[in-house]
Amino acid sequence: MSGISKSFPGVKALENVDFAVGAAEIHAFLGENGAGKSTLLKILSGAQPPDTGTIEFNGQQLVLASPQDAQRHGIVTIYQEFTLAPDMTVAENVFVGREPGSRFFVNHARMENETRNLCKRIGLDRDPATRVRDLSVAEQQMVEIARALSMKSRLIVMDEPTSALSRSEVEKLYLIVRALKAEGISTIFVTHRLEEVFEICDRYTVLRDGRHVGAGRVADTSLEGIIRMMVGRDVGLLAHRQGSTATGEVALEARSLSRRRKATDASAIELHDVSFTVHKGEILGIAGLVGAGRTESARAIFGADLIDSGEVLVGGKPVSIKSPADAIRNGIGLVPEDRKQQALFLGLAIRTNLSMAAHDRISSWGSFISTSKEKALVEDFRKALNIRMASGDQLVGNLSGGNQQKVVLARWLALRPSVLIVDEPTRGIDVGAKVEVHNLLIEMAKSGIAIIVISSELPEIMALSDRIVTMREGRVTGEVPGPGTSQEQLMTLMTLSTPKAA
Repeated sequence: MSGISKSFPGVKALENVDFAVGAAEIHAFLGENGAGKSTLLKILSGAQPPDTGTIEFNGQQLVLASPQDAQRHGIVTIYQEFTLAPDMTVAENVFVGREPGSRFFVNHARMENETRNLCKRIGLDRDPATRVRDLSVAEQQMVEIARALSMKSRLIVMDEPTSALSRSEVEKLYLIVRALKAEGISTIFVTHRLEEVFEICDRYTVLRDGRHVGAGRVADTSLEGIIRMMVGRDVGLLAHRQGSTATGEVALEARSLSRRRKATDASAIELHDVSFTVHKGEILGIAGLVGAGRTESARAIFGADLIDSGEVLVGGKPVSIKSPADAIRNGIGLVPEDRKQQALFLGLAIRTNLSMAAHDRISSWGSFISTSKEKALVEDFRKALNIRMASGDQLVGNLSGGNQQKVVLARWLALRPSVLIVDEPTRGIDVGAKVEVHNLLIEMAKSGIAIIVISSELPEIMALSDRIVTMREGRVTGEVPGPGTSQEQLMTLMTLSTPKAA
């Protein structure tokens, strides 16, 4: 890709960008949210045309008018949000729109046989007739890869492929990507987990503010060097707390929370006597592997899932929480794991998303939203949280991931909660925005808010937390202080088969 430029109303997304990927190469494509990565990849996938510039692939200059054009030339993109149809089978998803057979009839036997061969090639041991909704996240990703291979791909773009995978699943993905490389297939690997660049990638390219700022062999650079290119300044990998701001006053106590699996939700994770406390001004970390019950505990406290037994105490007093509205009335907020699906209305303006939990502060006569008060509220939080946006009327769906996360946090700050639960606070955001979010959580704790942080990244949990509660299979397995605890200690508690005091 040479001299690629792309503008949108009021925004120069890309300016004269060059991007080159070698044959049989695993290429890291890096940059902060808003750097222009998504725009460049949409142009490469045929989803958007460039304003200027050219694309050359295997020695041939291409004009890509649609994603189908790109796929016909062997360029396939696997997006972070999967594009699979959950009620269709593996085989139907792999060959959707390209089913083998005659003009009027699909040859199901041939389709399933070809899918079986593709699955065997990447190590997916599943019957092609299995419905996709019955697969794990990692298996669904492998179906996406099988679909890409069925198109005879020469270049596969993987957008944040490891964001929802466990470590063992990540290792399996690495094996698949290396096997594709051995077959001569190139991979563009988009990731915010920079350690992955050094584990799997051959070369890298970095964008910043819509411009190409660096490229080279991974072996010739360092983690600090890549971060410096991405953010244009030296920045720590994590914002570490300097001393606790916790008081002795308990803000929230979860006492013996239990939730049994229902027949209508057989895949749900059960909770068994989950108990912990968090104090005012404290950051409590909750650590556990996938399926440990961390998110389920947060949803139970917030009233998103009803518990079978147990109770929640706020300020030492039992409260009845049957819905999120009850939780909000009792000063509890929740930033969910999936901000796009569970927190934001992507088709609405930033101001609407930010102010919706604080209508009592911005309404006149208790019935009508005051436009001036709403604008003032948005402007206050834009400055306080450094939200990069054109105006409050901009669609929140057009913001970068880090700025979307700040809008969600601002919504709860506007509500002034006494307890804030933050599930995967930095998932899918870049290293610069990650440090900003960490600093924001630390400042919120200093103001007296009790913070519960759930994270799959152990360094993040260790850097932020005063105390860490570990979970496994819906049970609390231990509690350790944040400072001075090693990843090995945490992993031991996270993998214990029975609860054990720290």
